[in-house]
Amino acid sequence: MNKAPHIMHGAHHSATPRPSVIQLAIKEKSALYAAYMPIFATGGLFIPTNRDYQLGDAVYVLISLPDDPQRYPIAGKVAWVTPAKAAGNRTQGVGIVFPADEKSNALKLRIEEILGAQLSSERTTQTI
Repeated sequence: MNKAPHIMHGAHHSATPRPSVIQLAIKEKSALYAAYMPIFATGGLFIPTNRDYQLGDAVYVLISLPDDPQRYPIAGKVAWVTPAKAAGNRTQGVGIVFPADEKSNALKLRIEEILGAQLSSERTTQTI
């Protein structure tokens, strides 16, 4: 017996909401430096967004890096939230921590390769 799937219009109320997809195209090294979060051992990025996320939310990010034609898909988790109207005029958004897997590790190494010496710089970033 095949039952037709029940389709709900309007609000979605499922026990496990599908992670939202964010496309993040970083075009300049300075923007990558400002977004990269080396405080996470597996790597992470700050993503400007005005959507409301909670800590622990799953977020699927398609990341494009400067001078790199490849797009990197990352199934990350929200580990940092900068709310609207944050102190110090900080950009509203979320910090996504990369999962501990090979794809994420390759992305982390690629980001660190692009940033090179800038990683040890004292310039301020979007996060810490």
